Formats: sequence, C-alpha cells, structure tokens
Amino acid sequence: MHFAIRISSMLSTAAVLFAYATFTLSIAASDKNPNIVLIMADDLGWKDLQCYGNAQLDTPSIDQLAAQGMRFTDAYAASPVCTPTRAAVMTGQSPARLGITNHAPGHPDKFRPDGSNVAEADWTRHLDLEHVTIAERLKDAEYATGFFGKWHLSYRPRGSQEPPLETALRAEWQGFDVNIGGCDRGGPPSYFEPYRIPNIPPRKEGEYLPDRLADEAIDFLRSNREKPFFLCWWNYSVHYPFEAPQHLIDKYQDRVGPEIKNPTYAAMIEGMDRAIGRVLQTLDELELSANTLVIFTSDNGAYNSDMRPLRGEKGHLHEGGIRVPLIVRWPGSVQPGSICSTPVISMDFYPTLLEAAGLVPDRDKVLDGESLLPLLTQAGELTRKTLYFHYPNYAFHQQNRLGSAIREGAWKLIRYYDDDSVELYNLENDIGETQDLSGTSAELAQILKDKLSTWLHETGAKLPTPVGE
Repeated sequence: MHFAIRISSMLSTAAVLFAYATFTLSIAASDKNPNIVLIMADDLGWKDLQCYGNAQLDTPSIDQLAAQGMRFTDAYAASPVCTPTRAAVMTGQSPARLGITNHAPGHPDKFRPDGSNVAEADWTRHLDLEHVTIAERLKDAEYATGFFGKWHLSYRPRGSQEPPLETALRAEWQGFDVNIGGCDRGGPPSYFEPYRIPNIPPRKEGEYLPDRLADEAIDFLRSNREKPFFLCWWNYSVHYPFEAPQHLIDKYQDRVGPEIKNPTYAAMIEGMDRAIGRVLQTLDELELSANTLVIFTSDNGAYNSDMRPLRGEKGHLHEGGIRVPLIVRWPGSVQPGSICSTPVISMDFYPTLLEAAGLVPDRDKVLDGESLLPLLTQAGELTRKTLYFHYPNYAFHQQNRLGSAIREGAWKLIRYYDDDSVELYNLENDIGETQDLSGTSAELAQILKDKLSTWLHETGAKLPTPVGE
C-alpha cells in the first residue's frame, strides 16, 4: 500500500500526546455514529500549507490536524473550478455525469472567446433538488446537519433580482437544518462586515468573515453535542476579493518571494487557519474529538499563488488546477502522522461518509466515488485504478483550453477539444508536467485516450461544439 507513517516535527509535544492518545480512545465511542466535520477551503492550492511544503506560510492548526491524521499527497478536486467540485462532494457523482461542469453563473450559453474554434459545452448551473445529497442521507440517520459558508450550488439568472428560484435551491432545501452564508455567491462582496451576503445576519461592523463563520460553526457544535452531527463548513476563503486583517498582510509583506506571491492571499490562508483552529479546539473542549471524523480539503487549485512545482492553476487540467490538499483525522481509525499517496477524488467523500455512518449506498444511484475507509484504516487498497476529469467550459477568469483528462497509475493524459491533441505525462518522474511523452509513448497515449472516450460516453458527458456545427 502507498503509505508512510511518521509524526510531523512541527507538532508540539502536547499535540503528539493528544494524537497518540486519541488514536486509542474511541473504543468506548465506537458504538455511536461518528460526528462528521467536512471543511473545504475555496481556491486553496496544493502547496498552500506548511505541512504541504510551503515553509513561508504559518498554518499551525491545519498542520497539527495533518500530524494527528492522514495527509494525502495525490488528492484531486473533481474539477478545476468550484461549482462542479461542490456538486460532486454533495452527490458522489462526477461533474460529467451531473452535467454541472462549470462555475455558476459562468458565461452565456455556447460561449467562445474571440479567435477560438470551439464553443463550450452546455451545462447545468445549479444542483437540482432531485439529487439526494450526503446531507439528506445523514439526516435520515438522525444526524443534525449544519452548513456554513460558500454553497454556490444555487443559481440566480444573470441580471435577475428575483430571489425565489435561487433561495429554493440553497442548502436548507438539500438536507441541512441550518444554513449560514450558503447562497449563489461565488465569493463574498466583502470579507469584512457588512458582508452583503443575504443569509448572514448583521452582527458587528468590521468583523472578519472566517471568524464569523467559525463562531456560527461553534454555536452549532455546542447546540448539537448530544447527538451525531454533520458540520459542513465550506470557507469563502481564500477566494477573491483578496482581503485580510492588516496585521497579517504586514507580516507576509516581508516574506514576498519564492512561495509567497501575494501577501494578502498568504494572510487570508493564515486567517482561515486560525478560524479552523478555534473550531477544532471547541471539539476538544466539548470532548467530541475522539468520536469525530474531520476532513479538510479544497475545491480546486489556487488562482493567485506560487504553484511550483505544479504546472497550471485554477481553471486548468494540469496538476496545479486539480491537485489539492486533503487531510483526514479520525481517532481510533486513522493512524496519526500517516501519509497516503493513492490518488483519490472529491466524489469519494460521499461513499466514505455513508460507510463511516453505517449507511449503505442507494441501489438506484450510480456513484463515481469509492469509500476511502480501506485507505484510512490501512486495511486495504481501493478497487478503482483510474480517475477521470471533464472540463469542457471556459473559466470566467482564464483563457483555458477545453479538455478532459485521465490519470491511471503514474500516467496522466489530457485531451484538448480545439484540435483533438493530447498530452501525456508520467507524474512519478515529472510532477511539473514538463515533458509531453505522447509522441514517444503513442501506443499508451491511444489506450488512455480510448478509455477516456469510453468514460465520457458512459457518463453522458456533454462535449464542446466546433464552430459551424
């Protein structure tokens, strides 16, 4: 299996003791369904944490979480942009199958930039209520469910000021008892109150959004400590607009250079880390940590960060757009300080949480993910050997090429729709995707391209349209 076990040197002695102690504590709690905390950052890159190799960033809370749990080196977002990944997490289905392949609201239908010879594929701009979300499944198992932060799975047509359609698609209609901040917004108008987010009631002018959402999450934990809960905290951080407390910006201004491209972006990461630390500390104070499965990840690659050694960024199918951090802590089930290099993807959370809660998948629902429990408990490998990606749309902020991708073992192939060309990389030897091997390994490239085409057909994926068709 692709594991290495270690305890991070960045972890304090007290935290090490906690990590080992909690690993053996949950026997008594094993008869009770685990609490679940799913934390997702927005636009946080794979290397945007100290525990992932960025020594210029101070992220002690998330680093400690990694030392107390399992850190994945080859975790992927389902898409290089946010809305498709969020839909994949909620449903366990790929963006291609869902037809949700771009971020809302995106461009007008059949958009193509000047000079392009291909129009983007049709796509759905919201998560329809017909989908049974992981929150609905957990609610049926008597979990208390709370959503805090960025939803971005509801949709308000461009130019419309009418709320009924958008509000009817928010998180409270998709299985959550509480929804603070989840609406159609892709980013907050402001990170400082007044936020101008419709479902965050005003409280204190000038407060910082990560701190406010942490307060709301902590209130939810305190109110539901006596029963299993599902806390879904999808941070608006570190999405544009780039805003952070001035003292943190000043701190990182002195660190601009390799690994710190934008001091405000770096300050936002630390501000989010501090807020996450408060919620994790509350779990300790309420004596809930021993029976709580905590997942931390990101919805896609970074937009304003030094992504090296990865190539590309948000909106692109190269590793910088889709490879993301993933950390899982579950005392008694996940070995502290463990590292897993097996490739995993956003759709895996749905079956993982079902199995952790003692639930079985719906026989009538196709799942594109696989439970990660064999990896988390180090009891075995996944049966799946291949990951697929489909991004047939133009990112609102990028001039990306429309494409799809496949990863199998160390190999990754990207297919582009403007000229039907492919790129082939061996990620084990070339994580930066600098050497296209499609010419020297043409037979392998054709095999992977054929597998990708078969998957696109099986999922009913919508494809871009060449000009004139």
